[in-house]
Amino acid sequence: MLAAPVHGTLAWLAHGNPADFSWTRWEIHASVLIGCLLFAGAYLAGVGPLRRRYRLADRVERWQVVAFLSGVAVLFVALNGPIHDLSDNFLFSAHMVQHMLITMVAPPLWLIGTPAWLLRPLLRRRGVWPVARVLTHPLIAFIVYNVVFIGWHFPALYNAALENHAVHIVQHLMFMGAAVLMWWPVADPLPELARLSSPLQMIYLFAFGVPMSVVSALITLSENVLYPWYDAAPRIWTLTALDDQQLGGLIMWIPGGLVFWAAITIVFFRWWRREQAEDARERERLLATSHSASR
Repeated sequence: MLAAPVHGTLAWLAHGNPADFSWTRWEIHASVLIGCLLFAGAYLAGVGPLRRRYRLADRVERWQVVAFLSGVAVLFVALNGPIHDLSDNFLFSAHMVQHMLITMVAPPLWLIGTPAWLLRPLLRRRGVWPVARVLTHPLIAFIVYNVVFIGWHFPALYNAALENHAVHIVQHLMFMGAAVLMWWPVADPLPELARLSSPLQMIYLFAFGVPMSVVSALITLSENVLYPWYDAAPRIWTLTALDDQQLGGLIMWIPGGLVFWAAITIVFFRWWRREQAEDARERERLLATSHSASR
């Protein structure tokens, strides 16, 4: 059972004093720093010395390195500094920004930044291919992500994560892992595991926006504060707990939905350019055939 909200001085002991918050103070958590350094280091080793040693590829695209490391930077910023302080101690809306960064921004950057030749050696290891084939199936990815996303937004689980740091770490790891699966059928880092054509990718992305919109609407339109941790938090700025919750729901609803629509737009224009190029090649082939026949 969740503890009743505690206000006043006792709330400051759990949440901190809002007067101490500063946009310029950057508290860096050792676990996040070490994790990001190891993640980025493993990637750089893979695209650098290991690529050359095992002759995985002649070169690596610079834009892919920039994309992957940008995803790591987004993760670092989301889990440290003012965003972390606000989301953990004071504002549900800041927590929604944090979750958007670690699910909607960082994972697709990791995927588009990972060359196929870097993943193929992993697939050749015994038992990895069938597991990867199942987990990256669009239907499985859809189910896993939405179970994780919806489940963790139930007040009991959400509040438990805020009250227990270990549970909070598990929550974030599950969000990121499920988000990687969610974006996989769209980013298609491995052609061997690709299943969706561009039109189906657009339908897939549209479908993903529906459950998130429903959860966002329920949070935004609720007349009561759903999460006791934020109800008990000392007020920062002029936001009431309910105003903060409504703002958080809107952040998930509108910018979150725009991310999916932006992805749909990118997929559409990528498909359109590909179709135009194929049509141009076909016209050239027919023209060459016509010239050959007229000689």
